[in-house]
Amino acid sequence: MTTRTQVIPRQWRYAPLAVAFTALLILVVLAASPAGAQDDAAEGTPTVGVLTTPAAGIDCAAYAATPDNAPSSVYQIDSAASEARYRAQEELRGVGATEAVGTTNAIVGTVSLDASGIPMACSRIDVDLRTLKSDESRRDNYLYGNTLQTEQFPLATFVLTSVEGMGAALVEGEEATVTLIGDLTLHGVTKLVAWDMTVTVEGDTITGLAKTEFQMPDFDITPPVAGPVVSLEELVKLEFDLTLKRV
Repeated sequence: MTTRTQVIPRQWRYAPLAVAFTALLILVVLAASPAGAQDDAAEGTPTVGVLTTPAAGIDCAAYAATPDNAPSSVYQIDSAASEARYRAQEELRGVGATEAVGTTNAIVGTVSLDASGIPMACSRIDVDLRTLKSDESRRDNYLYGNTLQTEQFPLATFVLTSVEGMGAALVEGEEATVTLIGDLTLHGVTKLVAWDMTVTVEGDTITGLAKTEFQMPDFDITPPVAGPVVSLEELVKLEFDLTLKRV
């Protein structure tokens, strides 16, 4: 009786090895993923900065006209005790790498709370960009006239649409961390942006620090390269130190 030897095609011989290698690769990738990253993606936790979701474009006049949207309390920004600022990494001729920081107290706005003590949509903050000052007047003048074009676009405006991580009113004296979501309008462009914020309430005063970041091209801004500035990173960090008083 003749014994037949089964000939296995070459590509099939290595199939089990390929499957095993693929499985191993998947395990390595999963193990390298940051803890909680999959949960965050599943829960839709927003990333600080410009979101891929289009701007909300909320009609605040119509929102305010709806009887159910009447605020329970309103807090107004204390401009003298508040500050808005930007931070950007730059390279200066003869100096090297440094951080450019510009600040202003020309920040106004109101935050409305509903009956549950949650900030309501259409709470708004405006910053007058024409008043930003850094430690270098030449930088400031270039930002006004070229980068931010403040004569044409004098204000940066943030309009709140929702708050993540705040299911109830703030507890007096206890710091809370929340995420603010809303439309940021800068340089004539509006984007949906997420901010990290730590906030505390003491009596009739709310204080907080809000932070976000964006890439200059997100808002059609061209990085300035002029005078002593050799280069400037496109990443800009925005910060609000806020003090609000109940009115």
